[in-house]
Amino acid sequence: MSQRYRITRAFQENSDLPQTISLEECKQYFTSQPDFTYTSVFEVTGSTSMSIQGDFFMWSFKDTKIPFRYYQGDVYVSGTNEAVIPRMLEVAGELRADVTEG
Repeated sequence: MSQRYRITRAFQENSDLPQTISLEECKQYFTSQPDFTYTSVFEVTGSTSMSIQGDFFMWSFKDTKIPFRYYQGDVYVSGTNEAVIPRMLEVAGELRADVTEG
């Protein structure tokens, strides 16, 4: 089973930053990263296919695309691929946020 992580500022106290990460902040950060692309629809294909609407920043890692999903002031990512953990921590540091399970 996959572990899901949340990049958030919800637990920061006495910070000069807002407690939520804005979509504009995410777009500004992720567009500066050559290994990320933005999409508003995430396509899942396999034995069944589906399209998920939202704000996704797709991380290109080797031959894999891993979605970092912006949702209500936080960024969510699956820890299925262990390579995502250091990249996720880097993203959280750049956004001045924390990582929690969730």
